[in-house]
Amino acid sequence: MESAQGRDRDADGRARNARPRDGLGRPLPHGEPGEPRAPEGVVRTAGETLREAQELLDAGRPFHAHEVLEDAWKTGPAEQRELWRGLAQLAVGLTHAARGNLAGARTLLDRGAGHVEAAAPVAAGLGVDGVALARWARAVDVAAAGTPPRLRAG
Repeated sequence: MESAQGRDRDADGRARNARPRDGLGRPLPHGEPGEPRAPEGVVRTAGETLREAQELLDAGRPFHAHEVLEDAWKTGPAEQRELWRGLAQLAVGLTHAARGNLAGARTLLDRGAGHVEAAAPVAAGLGVDGVALARWARAVDVAAAGTPPRLRAG
């Protein structure tokens, strides 16, 4: 179903991700070939989530990493949600940087850093150094983000 604004919506009016997207997650016209995307709503273990998101970040696909991290945010245990939210926001910040939206990148990286740092005790239990990751996010030059962060310590 398409709304009056031309947006994909389900029967209840919620946004759907039916349109193809490019490598940075920008919507493409219907019928255009897009980048393969991970299915939404997949429940993964914390280890699977971190591994898959890291692979996507390393491949220069931060938008797709964000989708994997967002699944964990939405489906993971309540005590881990702040961590997943923060990591997803870091990936969105990197997406904005890659798209050239430097102000949006800085905002999302800073916001994500706050959530990751606040979740540092939970993060540590999953092998993630939340404090170091937050430090990286706050210090990275968004105009030249370069090497993606290591989600797991060591």
